[in-house]
This record gives sequence, structure tokens and C-alpha cells, in this order.
Amino acid sequence: MKRPIHAIAAAGLLVTGSLFATVVTNPAIVTAAGPVPADTRICEQYGTTTIGGRYVVQNNRWGTTAQQCIDVTGTGFTITTQQGSAPTNGAPVSYPSVFIGCHYTTCSPGTNLPIQVGQISSATSSIDYRFVGDATFNASYDIWLDPTPRTDGVNQMEIMIWFTRQGPIQPIGSPVGNATVGGRTWEVWRGSNGSNNVISYLAPAAISSWNFSILDFVDDVRNRGAITSAWYLTSIQAGFEPWQGGVGLAVDSFSATVNGGGNPTPTVSPTTPAPTTPPPSPGTGTCRVTYASNSWGTGFTANVTIANTGPSQLNGWTLQYSLPTGQQVTNVWNANVTQNGSAVTARNLGWNGAIAPGGTASFGYQGTLNGAYTAPTAFALNGEACTLG
Repeated sequence: MKRPIHAIAAAGLLVTGSLFATVVTNPAIVTAAGPVPADTRICEQYGTTTIGGRYVVQNNRWGTTAQQCIDVTGTGFTITTQQGSAPTNGAPVSYPSVFIGCHYTTCSPGTNLPIQVGQISSATSSIDYRFVGDATFNASYDIWLDPTPRTDGVNQMEIMIWFTRQGPIQPIGSPVGNATVGGRTWEVWRGSNGSNNVISYLAPAAISSWNFSILDFVDDVRNRGAITSAWYLTSIQAGFEPWQGGVGLAVDSFSATVNGGGNPTPTVSPTTPAPTTPPPSPGTGTCRVTYASNSWGTGFTANVTIANTGPSQLNGWTLQYSLPTGQQVTNVWNANVTQNGSAVTARNLGWNGAIAPGGTASFGYQGTLNGAYTAPTAFALNGEACTLG
């Protein structure tokens, strides 16, 4: 693929003087990856090679004209020259990294990616980092996903795992709490760079070596309503984002294996009439709807939570509301959703129709966007108006 340029333009990254790291690309540059002997030095700005017959290593010096060189071995790489420098409230100078899968028109040899998330039975990875103390950088492990099995262009979801950071740098967006993923506790950040959504997991202390399941992070992002099982895993990457210094930073070894044989979840078309469901119970007049959304230039995702604040159980539910002009539902999970113009009707599936008093049910969708994003403001559950949560 084209060299994946890690981080967006500085203007798009500056928010209250802090850096928000992410990945975009330089679509004008394509360098073919080809096998070379171990201990090969790459100084070319977007130079690449393959290792182990299945991974691509890239120099990817996207943010500076200063020289950067990496020495590539049979299992990883080391930064041997890094003469660039960038202020810590802006973008890093590069993203030297190793990856498997397809990213910006380059695919690693023999890869089975992209693969639908629901078809993955296991996805494991092993990483050994080597850090230095006299540099400003993060050790960034990236997982890319998209609603389509694309092998070029910008994916819509980037998962960033920050194994460590040095200096006053931080992920894109803002912190949304802590989470335990893969048996470790992480500070979770969420935001958008204008081209794709980003969910970042920031380690409280440096992790130099780890064997883990990639699916643990994919599942957490799915549980947050940011993707569905119908999305595709397109690439897995590990490397560094240096701002200042970085000689001696190394990925000593990297491996990733993705196996199929899972249970794909079919996508429900929002324009397909919903299957017949049991008649909904009368509305109680006591419900609350929480509408959480993320938007970017031409799209958005929404996660809708219905809370039963009444005294009686709901046995079947229908939620109705209107989307603002320019929004069209395209991909749905955990409900049958139809859209007629701006009018949206969401009905329960067979397994989530009962909502006990004090209980909740959730569903979500992805959509396209034309114009500025706004969220709906009025909802009716089984014919009765709900409060906004």
C-alpha cells in the first residue's frame, strides 16, 4: 500500500495546545515492498521491505525532510538515524513500523486480511519493544478497521494501543474513563481526526513485551458501539511516533496471526422491512433515551440506549424519532431499523424485547452524513414520549 503516514496535519491535531496522534496517508507516494536480506538499512523517506515472508517494514518519514534511517533485521527494526524534530504540541515526524494486512494499497505477503470481524475465531500478537530514555515518542500499536474490505484509502476506525509514551504528548480526543482489556488496565481516549474515528488505550506504565489477543481490543471497541461484527479488520501495525530523538528505539520482534472460522453476524439493511415481532406493550410514558454519537466528515455512528423508568416490564419495544436532514442509516446492530425520509423506526430483536423496570436495551448504527452533524432531540417509545438522558 502507499506509505501509511502516521498522524494528521498539525492544524488538525492541535486542541488546547496538546498533541493528538493518529494515522493518515500521503496518497501520492507508492513504494513497492520487496524481500531483502536481514540487516538492511532503509533511509529512503517511504522505503519498505518485507521480513519473515509475511510482514512489511516501512521507514515512513512523513513529517520531516531531515534524515531518518532504520536497520531492518529478520524480526524487526531499529532506528539508527533520526535528525528530525517537532514541537510536542504538533504532529510527530514519522511512524517507522512493521505491519501485516493491507494498508493504503500495499498488502503484506500472503495475508488473509481484510477479514470480517465476525468471521475471526482468534487473533493473537506478540511484540517486543526496546525503548530509550533521551527521546520524546510513543510506542504505538495500531489496529485498523473499516465497514468495507478495502485495501486502499482511509479506514474509518483506528484502535491505538500506547505501550508507552515519553514527553508531553497525548492521544487524539479526550479521556472517557478506564477499562480492563487483555487483563491490563488502560486509560481510554476517544475522538476523531476528521477522517476517521480513533479509540486509544494508554498504558499507565511502560510495556516492553506482551503476548495478547487483538480481539480483546476489537471486542471492547465493538461494545462501545463504534464498530460491528460486520466490519473488517484490515491491518495490524507496530512502531514508534518520535517527536524528538529516537535513535535506538526498536521493535525487536513482531508477530500477528488472524484465524477465520468465527460466526459472522449478518448486516441488517436499514431499508429492508423489519421481520414481524410480537405486538409491543402499551407505552408507560416513563422512558429515557440516551443518544451517544461520533461524527466525521461524511459519516457518523450512534449508540442508542433505552431505559425503562416505569413500574412495569416492557415486552417488545418500538422507538420512533427523526434524523436531521442529510443523515442516512447504512449499517445496523441489535435492532431492526427502517428509515423513511427522516423518520426512523427501531424495533427490538427476538432476544432483547423485554426491558424490566430499571433495565435498558441498546442498539446502534452507522450512517452517512451530508452537512453539519446534529443529533435527534425527540423520541417516542411505544407511542409515548421519552426524556433525554
